[in-house]
Amino acid sequence: MNARRSCLSVPGSSEKMLAKVGGLGADEIVIDLEDSVAAGAKEEARDLVCRVLSEGRLGAGLVAVRVNALDSPWHRDDVAALVDRSGSTVDSLVVPKVEGARDILEVERLLDGHDAAMGLQALVETAAGLLRVGEIAAASPRLDSLILGYADLAASLRRANPEAAGERWLYAQEALLVAARAAGVDAIDGPYLAIADEPGLRNWARHVRDLGYDAKWAIHPRQVPVINDAFTPGDDELEHARAILAVLAQAESDGERGAASLDGKMIDEASRKQAEQVVARAAR
Repeated sequence: MNARRSCLSVPGSSEKMLAKVGGLGADEIVIDLEDSVAAGAKEEARDLVCRVLSEGRLGAGLVAVRVNALDSPWHRDDVAALVDRSGSTVDSLVVPKVEGARDILEVERLLDGHDAAMGLQALVETAAGLLRVGEIAAASPRLDSLILGYADLAASLRRANPEAAGERWLYAQEALLVAARAAGVDAIDGPYLAIADEPGLRNWARHVRDLGYDAKWAIHPRQVPVINDAFTPGDDELEHARAILAVLAQAESDGERGAASLDGKMIDEASRKQAEQVVARAAR
């Protein structure tokens, strides 16, 4: 899994935003060729993105590009252009509106045909995609993450408000998380659309982080620090995790295996696994 907490989406049609996005603190930059680019500007945006990437002007860590949907007239040209002109600078392609393993396999075949080493991320944002999220997660060794997209999923489910209370999305969040964990890929939460609502974003980010998610999309630079903070283990959490590991290590050295006690609570092998995950996440 990649070391990311925040994934900042940037319109591929804006050279100004592409020029400054590398210094905004996001762990991953997701350049968007789909929803944020008008139909009449698709080719121009694609050329701009390929030029910026090939010139190494992004100055970022992980770089992904959201291509247009498979049933669009731009999808194949997006993949071919990115591979041929800037493949070495793109870590993965985000495939929108994935509804089954066949969608991932189709993009995989395109990449194999170009002998490209890019990874894939599946954006799950329809009822059909959510229903088949398990098969999507296991579709390809190229796949490194599942992303839950709320806006299109709300439309697919005929749900009026994509930012309805978090518990209304719990089924979708849990379904995607379970599929991701079973397949050994990252679970990434989609964007929080209310850009000015920092408390709401903070609460939502902490909610999905506590569920077990690895990262969350941002759609504005001001959201990045909030998301990074939510997905970074705090000092108290890290100290507690290290204490668990120390107590269990001491118990083992004393010849006591299976369980021990810390602050009046029993800890065991499951506690060790959770503590190791916290320490690893902090290190990442």
